[in-house]
Amino acid sequence: MQRTLLSIAAGLLLIAAQADASTPAGVKNALQGESIGLLPADGFRLRSGQCADCPIPKQNLWYFENELIAVPASAAAAAGFTKGGDRNGDVAQWATTPEAARLAQPSIVWIGAPNILEGATILPGAQGVRTAAGQELALKLAPKLSTNRSYFNEASAAYFKGREVRIRGTVGQANGQPVFTARTIWPADFAIDSAQLNSRPLNNADELTAFVREPGKPNAGIETRLLWERRPGQARAWQDKPVLGVMLNGAQGDDDESLGGHFAIATGRFGAKGDWSQWAVNNFYNLDSVSEKGILAATVPMDNYLMDLNSGQQYYRPSVMLVAVLNNARAAVAYQGGVQRVFNHFYRHDFRYRHAAANCTGISVDVFKALGWHLPERGPTAPLKSLGAYAYVAAKDASLSSGRNIYDYLNEEQTRLLPAVAFDAMGQDLLRIVGANGAPGRALSAYEKQLRDDIEAIVLVRIPQIPSSRAPGSAPVFSFNEFRARVPEDQADWKIVPVDARPFPAALQDSGFTPEADPSPVPWPIAGIGAGGVLAALTWRRRKVSRKPANKPAAVLETVE
Repeated sequence: MQRTLLSIAAGLLLIAAQADASTPAGVKNALQGESIGLLPADGFRLRSGQCADCPIPKQNLWYFENELIAVPASAAAAAGFTKGGDRNGDVAQWATTPEAARLAQPSIVWIGAPNILEGATILPGAQGVRTAAGQELALKLAPKLSTNRSYFNEASAAYFKGREVRIRGTVGQANGQPVFTARTIWPADFAIDSAQLNSRPLNNADELTAFVREPGKPNAGIETRLLWERRPGQARAWQDKPVLGVMLNGAQGDDDESLGGHFAIATGRFGAKGDWSQWAVNNFYNLDSVSEKGILAATVPMDNYLMDLNSGQQYYRPSVMLVAVLNNARAAVAYQGGVQRVFNHFYRHDFRYRHAAANCTGISVDVFKALGWHLPERGPTAPLKSLGAYAYVAAKDASLSSGRNIYDYLNEEQTRLLPAVAFDAMGQDLLRIVGANGAPGRALSAYEKQLRDDIEAIVLVRIPQIPSSRAPGSAPVFSFNEFRARVPEDQADWKIVPVDARPFPAALQDSGFTPEADPSPVPWPIAGIGAGGVLAALTWRRRKVSRKPANKPAAVLETVE
């Protein structure tokens, strides 16, 4: 309810802010002079999910009913999708058409707040900010969601003290004085300064894993490492260069179910002075549950993704990012165009979020596979052990569904299942594709050749967790066995955040729509083994009966034998 009221008020204040000539210098409309990833923001309009004339499917809007979003200005500019087809086949077919060369607009970008304040400095105590023009404004924070377990506190204020920041929020008035209510606070010193990067290639494959596992420095800014560049020694002019970013968010410190971390793909262009706050992040979360942090699956600006006071990843865990700097936007355009079609399928419930088969990692990796990036697979965790694990867990929990869950985890390809494994596999393969770390060992597809020819540099970035009342996070797990080793043996002792369900309304299902079926609680190998066991028992019984003496009844034989 807090977020709902805030968002409705934000939409009303937006109109007032645009018309008020006394708006403080440095405050602007959230779309003014902005980019949304690879696209200029002037092709979008700010609306809420209650919009009656937005040129996008009604299913997409439903999730953002009381949220501020950016939508395409016209239906012709919006990303489409193919009804009735599966998401991966849709992307693969679309990628072969001339339409794929022109990036359409995502149907929805979750903006959250109507204004942006740039070049401001946080004053002591975070009770105010000083604008670039020297004006002091009172600073308020967007309300903490009642379900959120932590929030901005004194440690957060100390972290931002004196820092230049970019703030998304709402400008208003209190006692005749301007007030800015912040929803997102982005430190300007998070910029990736290409001129200051020092070349530090990986000496071996294990160093990428070591980088992910290495703890960050408390209260520090970002850390960068240049792994490879096409033209060493030449000046790096990266402003406006397109990028593909692979984001790996770590494990939370107070939620055992989050030890696998989170995964997302970003696209965009470098801004002035190495700014990357306006990159678009394609963030997949479970639509069928209500996030305690208010997270919604959507394309979001990078500053929102990492630094929203309620839903920002950096308030919960540290992160690392792999950035491929490109000299041609086509590989990034292809990914962004493809994933926008997948979002349209996702909001319709053509497929559902599944923690093993279709989680944030699997959905993101599948888009690349549909485009032609044949990421080397690491194989499933333990197919043979999954049979025993299914029987044990199903019996222990008295639930075939629980057995099915553990079976699926142990049988899923690890580059689709675990964010850290996908991150490592992508980093290693990108270095092979550009020739920095041996040869790929395969004939390259057309998309992989684009990556080979267009990547100008590969950079690692470590992003610190923002101090708050949240427990410090850590690196995500790299295997199912590591996950089991890090959680309490008794699942009753796990730290878990309960969430409410969010059923998809039947009224939003198109006529003729067939919801994706849940997987059978008994996997076919288990069913096959069970059927085989029954058949073997019947065969054995038949043979025993066929050998009995004719003058003895079967009941006696069974008793004796």
